[in-house]
Amino acid sequence: MVIMALDHVRDYFHFDAYFFDPADMTKTNVALFWTRFVTHFCAPVFVFLAGTSAFFVGQRRNKKSLSIWLLKRGVWLVIAELTIIKLAWMFKLDYTSIVLQVIWVLGISMIFLAGFIHLPKKLVIGLSLIAVFGHNLLDGVAPSDPITSGIWTFLHVFNLVDFGSFQVFVGYPMIPWIFVMPLGYYFGELYRPTVDSKLRIKRLFQMGLGITLLFFAFRAINIYGDLVPWSEQESMGMTIASFFNVAKYPPSLQYLLITLGPSIMFLAWAENWQNWLTEKLVVIGRVPMFFYILHLYVIHLLGAIAAILTGFTFSDMVIDLWITLQPELQGYGFQLWVVYLVWIVLVIALYPICSWYNDYKTAHREKWWLTYL
Repeated sequence: MVIMALDHVRDYFHFDAYFFDPADMTKTNVALFWTRFVTHFCAPVFVFLAGTSAFFVGQRRNKKSLSIWLLKRGVWLVIAELTIIKLAWMFKLDYTSIVLQVIWVLGISMIFLAGFIHLPKKLVIGLSLIAVFGHNLLDGVAPSDPITSGIWTFLHVFNLVDFGSFQVFVGYPMIPWIFVMPLGYYFGELYRPTVDSKLRIKRLFQMGLGITLLFFAFRAINIYGDLVPWSEQESMGMTIASFFNVAKYPPSLQYLLITLGPSIMFLAWAENWQNWLTEKLVVIGRVPMFFYILHLYVIHLLGAIAAILTGFTFSDMVIDLWITLQPELQGYGFQLWVVYLVWIVLVIALYPICSWYNDYKTAHREKWWLTYL
């Protein structure tokens, strides 16, 4: 959650964000690229561990009850994406455009998981692995029929679907995301009370290392698993950046490998970490939806204030499709160090609010609606 906030602050505060993609090897620099790359870990971990969270819930419920739980939360997340989260990103709710992002794909993945849990475990894992490892074979599919093309965009293309009166920008198509969550679901078996912690840590490290090594193998071959092959650049630093410049939209096989592999190893390393910093991070992690919604509104509002103070208008921060695509904001923004400073101050400022809300949720478990925020 904290790393994710860095990327969103960059969107609303970095000067270069309104001119080029930080992953564009012809325009970016080493510091900017890695600022962007580190945030790649967020979405895969969110989706994967949301499946693990569902597994934990399933230990206290039967499958029918768990399906209902997943369906309700899935629908809620999709509705939230189209309303309160859209308002946070754009500061308007006119629905001339809709952007489907990570909250949408979390919701739709939960809806599919509600069905997947009723299928045989080996079948679900097998289908999910086939989808994750094989979906890049579909990269060249481009239906010419408008209806088929629109449906295909929702399934596997990072693209804009034009419905005439409004547009839908599919930032997170369903494939392979809806198959990442079931893998996270069965990953939860490693956290059963019957699993020895030392054995779990060993299995986590082995699994994470294996997935990470698969990334290096696929990336070195440079033939399959990503839309953009790496290439030699003008400097060693940029060549290394090119090697790690994997496609997030839609997420390539290599993107999922290099994000989930190290993340699983990190779970092994961090299992027994206990200090003042981890305690603070856990608090934010216990109220993820609350933090997500709150930080978007605060970042956007701070961005609007910064724009006004530097000669722009509030209306320039009322977004049509996406913040960095807003032509009126070209020329607005700050150096990268300012982005990091705003990010640090933001997280520190939001922590007390998150801590209060975490305590409130804990003290009011009888309020069912708190489980949705």
